[in-house]
Amino acid sequence: MVALSSKFLAFSPLILASVVTAQTFRRLGTCPTLGCVFPPDQADFLPGALFDIRLEVHAPVNGTEAYNGGVPDEKFTFCIQKGKKGKCEDVKKFFKVKEAELEKWEFSYFEDLFARDAGAPSVVNVASKAYRSLTLKESGDYYAKLTYYGRSETVAHWTVREANKKRKAKNVVFFIGDGMTQPMVTAARMIGHKSINGKYQSMMQMDQMEAFGMQMTHSIDTFITDSANSASALYTGHKSSVDAVSVYGDSSPDKFDDPKVETIGELFRRRTGGPVGIVTTAYLADATPACLCSHTRARGQSAPIIYHTLNGKSGMNDLTWDTSCEGPDVFFGGGAEQFIPGPGSWNGTDFYNAFADKGYNVVNTKSAMVKTSNKKKTLGVFSISNLAKWLDRQVYPENLQNQQNSPTGDGSAAVDQPGLKDMAIKAIDILQSRAQKDQGWFLMAEAANIDKMMHALDYDRALGDLLELDDTIRATIAHLDKIGELKDTLIVITADHGHGFDVFGGVDTKYMQAQTGDLKKREAVQPYAGSGASSYQVEGESLASNNTYVVGPQGPNFPVQWDPRYVFAAGMGASPDRREGYDVKKTGPRNPTVRNADGLYVPDPADQPDGFFVTGTLPPSDQAQGVHSLTDVPVYASGPGSEAFRGIYNSIDIFYKIADALALGKESK
Repeated sequence: MVALSSKFLAFSPLILASVVTAQTFRRLGTCPTLGCVFPPDQADFLPGALFDIRLEVHAPVNGTEAYNGGVPDEKFTFCIQKGKKGKCEDVKKFFKVKEAELEKWEFSYFEDLFARDAGAPSVVNVASKAYRSLTLKESGDYYAKLTYYGRSETVAHWTVREANKKRKAKNVVFFIGDGMTQPMVTAARMIGHKSINGKYQSMMQMDQMEAFGMQMTHSIDTFITDSANSASALYTGHKSSVDAVSVYGDSSPDKFDDPKVETIGELFRRRTGGPVGIVTTAYLADATPACLCSHTRARGQSAPIIYHTLNGKSGMNDLTWDTSCEGPDVFFGGGAEQFIPGPGSWNGTDFYNAFADKGYNVVNTKSAMVKTSNKKKTLGVFSISNLAKWLDRQVYPENLQNQQNSPTGDGSAAVDQPGLKDMAIKAIDILQSRAQKDQGWFLMAEAANIDKMMHALDYDRALGDLLELDDTIRATIAHLDKIGELKDTLIVITADHGHGFDVFGGVDTKYMQAQTGDLKKREAVQPYAGSGASSYQVEGESLASNNTYVVGPQGPNFPVQWDPRYVFAAGMGASPDRREGYDVKKTGPRNPTVRNADGLYVPDPADQPDGFFVTGTLPPSDQAQGVHSLTDVPVYASGPGSEAFRGIYNSIDIFYKIADALALGKESK
């Protein structure tokens, strides 16, 4: 990114941090000037929530931004002003903290693609300070002012929102359908529910929630997000950068010292003392589960994420908080490679033993999970890497065989894996058992494989996991009602981001397979009148004696058949070159591309061999799968506080809506 020129910087007495001059390659996200304030301009805060401040003054050595001979101003000052007419007090006095140590480092970046191709980075020298574990306890507007290089100034306008003082909900179940968009919900409804003459005979559970809204997913410095910064926004009420886990991404060499913001899980534990649960069908160090109880600029730091999730302040460094989750009460998912002692775990530690030493029950199969006590904290790790997809567990279980993904690391197959519903119901029972009096509990449950299969363009498996999510929501409501907690529980369902997926027609797979040549095979794809009605339910069904339609072996609200002759035709807005045949892949998840001798991603000849070639839109040099999109994503809610989730709003607002329902803000003068 080409930011403001050094000439402008030298003579401007006031530079607002919200000024932006370009869109792609940046010296540092949200920092178009040579003075950086984190949290940056436009940040919102919940009264009493913890956060860090990072200040950076940059001195580019070369490139179009070269300034001051590459020597950063080490005598910068920083003050905080309450309201437009208040006095700007030095940060130490305002927060009643000690002076922070001056830090210095250098980093480099590419100004644009031409500089990248030429291998010509710009080098930046930095002077910095960080102030930790701060809080703003009074609602209103604040102005954070960094002064450097004489008269240059970066001003960040912060807003502390008013806190709801009356608690509406005792418990929260927060479902995240990773990557789930409204077109995916529509497609899942079409294949999972019977329609007669255009009228559905049953509906998704999500369709029946009390409130519906849409949230905008933009990140802090890009309009396309990944799962880390989007989950961070949902959990903290603060925007962040791609790959960042509940921090503002700075330029320091340490991936674990970036300015942190307190998550809803940490805040709930600190305010109420109640138990917190994390359930995912991904590996437990993946971005969405990681963002609830850990902090790092780099989501790929899987082993440290597990260490920090368990140990809190005694984890990566002394910069973490005493009030971290420090071991969620329920921790269910995959990712055994971070727990088995070896190269994938932190310093080769046996994390099964580490969790057990801190009082956890440790289980590795669905059978053991069902039987384990509800009274103790529980770690459940059920496979290496991500858990099996619903379609493979329920329809093609032979795909679970002959793998070497046992969570014990013995090289056998993980065939006794729970589904999202199994884990969520067990998690609720453990949390309910461990909560004392009116503490309540907080559960995050993620249907991760919706996203992972959309990336792989495996739409059948993605929609199967979406239907599993809906089935889990239905079962959760019934279970909460059974144990007497439904009226006190806020249920929120949303996605962290979207994919550019949609259904545009129908496909006659038998006709396609009989043709030769791509153009003729494409004749099998028919829009409008040729799309027909859904064939995923049995044609000509009649009402059974119990007034329900005939259902398949997986039960109601799922397709009766997954491989009919006439299937849906769908596509992605951003995808690699590939072949499309639209039929379900029965032998396991799809892999649409392979690398060729030139290092480029090209269609996998073993994938969709009866299909036709489709030209992609992504660079074949580094994109093997589909990618995320800009689309707004749906939000569904029921229970106390659910009325706040109607309408269209920013992703960060979900944090504040949940925090208000739980009355987690603490305002004082």
